[in-house]
Amino acid sequence: MIKLIASDMDGTLLDAHMSISPENAEAIRFANESGIEFMVATGRNYQEARAALDEVGIDCAMITLNGAQVFDKNGNSLFTVPIPSPQANTVLDILDENGIYYEVSTNNGLYSENQAKRIESFASMVASHLPHLTYKMAIAMASANLELLHINYVDSIRTLLEDEKLEVLKIICFHTEGPAVLGPVGKEISTLGDLAVTSSGQNNIEVNHKNAQKGIAVAHVAHERGIDLTDVMTIGDNFNDVSMLQIAGVSFAMGNAEIEVKDYAKYTTDTNLESGVGKAILRAISEDL
Repeated sequence: MIKLIASDMDGTLLDAHMSISPENAEAIRFANESGIEFMVATGRNYQEARAALDEVGIDCAMITLNGAQVFDKNGNSLFTVPIPSPQANTVLDILDENGIYYEVSTNNGLYSENQAKRIESFASMVASHLPHLTYKMAIAMASANLELLHINYVDSIRTLLEDEKLEVLKIICFHTEGPAVLGPVGKEISTLGDLAVTSSGQNNIEVNHKNAQKGIAVAHVAHERGIDLTDVMTIGDNFNDVSMLQIAGVSFAMGNAEIEVKDYAKYTTDTNLESGVGKAILRAISEDL
């Protein structure tokens, strides 16, 4: 019997408006009423994830930054898994050498060195998840997103890393040419050791400590709750979801998931534009998966 559900957000729980649909919200509430805990497991930081949940009044525990930081339903940080500063600097060296834009998520917020690149990169990510949007619409959505989030623009992220109290939790990198440029760079970063390189879209790669993965975080939460992994359900659409699809007793890939990602899931549901998360939850409960 399912006791814990962990869902990705972008391309999974969120629809074309980057919101949680009424159908998804209702299914989540039904799961909670049935004694099943729901939580999100996302590459977003806490503020980005919280905004969409607040719109529909959902309070839940959150795995953020791909597993680098976990919060309880009251917003208290339970633990973090940072990238050691020397490795973080080496990653930034590689990205700078290849002319790749990046953002750094830390225990003190999100940092960027270029607002224009931030809008362009976020718009490209939105467009990859919502192919029906025009690029102009994606730019407008990206600009609106910036108004909701607190992003710190600085002249030098490297200068920030000199602060020993600052923990680097995730480095996300964007390039408009996608895998052609990011693929080789990701492989080079992978050789540094103790790092996990994943992706949440065609135009990005995400770098975390090897122990900061959604699957590890979900397993940790389940253990803390005394829940066996066979009683855990996970839902996702992209490569940064694979680790949690692999460890769960019940796993769903979205209809819009990458083809390779679907191979890791036991079941498939409808797309994020068709409230696939809500349908997966109701199916799992009604069929006692």
